[in-house]
Amino acid sequence: MTDRGLLVIGDVVTDVVALHGSPVMSGTDTAADIVLRPGGSGANTAAWAARLGADVRLLARLGYDSSEWHTTELVKTGVRPHMTVDPERPTAVVIAMVDKSGERSMLTNRGAGGLISEADWDPALLDGVRRLHLSGYILFAESGLRLARLAMAQAAAAGVAISVDPASTKPLRDFGVERFTRETAPADLIIPNLDEALLLTDTTTAEDAAERLSETYGTAIVKLGAEGALAAVNGEVVASSGALSAEVVDSTGAGDAFAAGYLAATLQGVSEEAALQAGCRAGAECVAQVGGRPRYGLDLNRLYPIHTD
Repeated sequence: MTDRGLLVIGDVVTDVVALHGSPVMSGTDTAADIVLRPGGSGANTAAWAARLGADVRLLARLGYDSSEWHTTELVKTGVRPHMTVDPERPTAVVIAMVDKSGERSMLTNRGAGGLISEADWDPALLDGVRRLHLSGYILFAESGLRLARLAMAQAAAAGVAISVDPASTKPLRDFGVERFTRETAPADLIIPNLDEALLLTDTTTAEDAAERLSETYGTAIVKLGAEGALAAVNGEVVASSGALSAEVVDSTGAGDAFAAGYLAATLQGVSEEAALQAGCRAGAECVAQVGGRPRYGLDLNRLYPIHTD
């Protein structure tokens, strides 16, 4: 028997967030407020879930440059980190350019995170775990895909439920929709945003996409941003929730926060509607601040201290 533990496998990223009030112009300067934040889809999800009361462990790969800082930041939110430190590569870095509407464009270097592999796996990570949650980013490199296969196989054998977040449309499209569906077949829950859901199903509405995905996975939760979210189970939409009103400062990590809120709530045994509402609350809290992690005391525009080589 498992209890209510959550194991997340995913990425840890150093986010450099640039908030600019005017369009970025090529070949010249654009004024911006620039802050440093810990990030990464998997790490964000783990941090929010821990903040919301879940027993969370995170498997990830860090670089030589900032491993101590990232590990400390995760521990502050209540996550139990299980990290491999790459002695030759830096931690992944994302430069997120956020416009005045809160929408972001990103430049990404996957760094050490792109090399996470089955060598980082330990079957003991599943002890006391009810759900394994995979950030889709780990599937998009061959070594990470092998890790995902191994982890899902052992989770399924142990009776641990499996969920997956498709991560992003461009790498998902490059990886291949049919291939993604095939590789994630052991999962009983998928949590895409609307664009990812439409891509995965070749449909035109959130409802149709959710129903189609739930026929494949069992349960599908489609994140709709400012419109909230909906849930489908076994081919039928069963619940929906509107988004909470929030001043959007930065949309970075909002989908990760939603997933965390939903997962933490379902681990407590609540209804689909209540779990959607919990996800929307976490997402609303996330977009009202800079960066994709829960806050604990720092001002919005204050740089984090970070020790590097």
